[in-house]
Amino acid sequence: MNEFSKYKVFLRLVVFPLIFLFGGCAGAPPSSGTFAKPEITNESEKSLSQSQTQENEILASKRPIIELSKDILFKIIVAEVAAQRGKIETSTKYYLDLARVTLDPAIIERATRIAVYARNDEASYEAAKLWVDIEPKNPDPHQVLTVMYLRQNNLDEALQHLEVILEVSDGDFDQKLWMVANFLGSEKDKSMVIRLMERLMTNHMNDVDALYTYAHVSSRIGDIERAESLFERILELKPENEAATMAYVYLLKSKGDMNKALNWLETILKDRDESFNLRMTYARLLTDAKRFDEAREQFKLLYSKKPDNTDLIYALGLISLQQNQPLESEKYFKRLIELKKYVFDANYYLGRIAEEKNEFDKANNFYFNVQGGENYYDALIRISLIFAKQGNIEEALTNIRSIEKPKDVNRNILIQAEAEILIGEERFEEALDVFNVAIERDSHPDLLYSRAMLAEKINRFDILESDLMSIIEKDPNNATALNALGYTLADRGERLEDAYNYIKRAYKLSPRDFYILDSMGWVLYRLGRLDESIDFLQKALDLRNDPEVAAHLGEVHWVMGNKKAAKIVWETALQDTPADDRLLKVIERFRP
Repeated sequence: MNEFSKYKVFLRLVVFPLIFLFGGCAGAPPSSGTFAKPEITNESEKSLSQSQTQENEILASKRPIIELSKDILFKIIVAEVAAQRGKIETSTKYYLDLARVTLDPAIIERATRIAVYARNDEASYEAAKLWVDIEPKNPDPHQVLTVMYLRQNNLDEALQHLEVILEVSDGDFDQKLWMVANFLGSEKDKSMVIRLMERLMTNHMNDVDALYTYAHVSSRIGDIERAESLFERILELKPENEAATMAYVYLLKSKGDMNKALNWLETILKDRDESFNLRMTYARLLTDAKRFDEAREQFKLLYSKKPDNTDLIYALGLISLQQNQPLESEKYFKRLIELKKYVFDANYYLGRIAEEKNEFDKANNFYFNVQGGENYYDALIRISLIFAKQGNIEEALTNIRSIEKPKDVNRNILIQAEAEILIGEERFEEALDVFNVAIERDSHPDLLYSRAMLAEKINRFDILESDLMSIIEKDPNNATALNALGYTLADRGERLEDAYNYIKRAYKLSPRDFYILDSMGWVLYRLGRLDESIDFLQKALDLRNDPEVAAHLGEVHWVMGNKKAAKIVWETALQDTPADDRLLKVIERFRP
């Protein structure tokens, strides 16, 4: 192998792979095998970087292999290293120089993608122009130029490139259409985007690809009503298109019109009973609507046709667990492990089932097998909590302290779990120290709130008020913190007007919240506004049969002279929670 042959091989390895170094998948376009959602990504740059791996390899294999000089090879290496080290402008400069010199499609593409990522409009424009000259039927550079001309307020040129994208797309909502819609929908000048789409539609009123692009763009910029009407138009023209159907359904869901989405799918399924994708979407929406019995029925129907479909098995495992059918749920999760899919999730939920049955050793074995996934940290925490349940407190603490703390929200969850173990042992000062150290590093609202609740237990009202006020200062609409501070003041009989105002603010933010309704009833009682107090406390009790609310409501009835009503409230609550300390204390205080 001669020197230049080596360089050619290196170029194939470095340049020809077309998955953009920095970009993640921006979301798949709708097709018969996927679920189309109106929203995909927040960054237009990511849309450009999305390409299918297989397609890229095919494209790369067809491109010419250029003869490389040492100087070209050196610049490629410098450009790549700069990119990997985050020096994007340097990488852009080198790749743009290489693009001008080599006119190689792979290098030009790389230059374009990096320039777009760097948000360098001038470089993006130049590189994309070179790319279009080399590959005029490739929709990717036309996407870039559409946006570049749009930013220049040149609608005529932008429209020409958008027309090319439509022309070269494969139809049925080609991936490139999905991507360009994302790309345009992320632009800041929304009015300009709409004007461009309106210009496009003058010649494409019955073109479902154009309509789809417009619908998705409208959805991305927040014009939901326009998107809805456009999807309805598409489905008039092409009612059999599943991608449009699912995009429409998810749009209805996003605007809160779940019933319309479900009714639409129910109607569609009468004619397309065998459509796996539509029925799967229907089942998932039923789950989102908390219509679990119906959802389970749909998942089982699908399962009967595809018993090895792991998505279905997983869904049935979760919904069985939701419906308190642990044995059936266990069957599905064990099947997933056999099929080697969703293994970490399956082990986690099997651990939860075993833990619920007090089979702690068995549960821990399952949790130990959760080596990744979204439940990873919760599994580690539950191992420690099980040790604590078994009385092995020091082992529990050692275990949870040995877990490497991540930098994301899971760090706080681990800290809270450690404190919770200590609180369970009434080692309050140690728990306070845990929070103090953590908050000194990161005064996250979750940590502040947890410390405030601990402070309440140890009568450190100074800490409680300070922490809750810190949360409220950062987030004036934090209903939980407002309610907690107001209730604490009311329960202590201090600064009742302040307490009322805090709770009133919380109530305006969340008028159906059970805890806030109880707090409002309690502070009104403290203020002597007994009739109003009764109304709020009764609403809270209607939402949840809680012993503390029952204690409060009974007390107000008793003070108002309605002793019979008080006794009914208390006795009813005692049937469900006969050992509740708060309830027993208030009964002892008032009943002879």
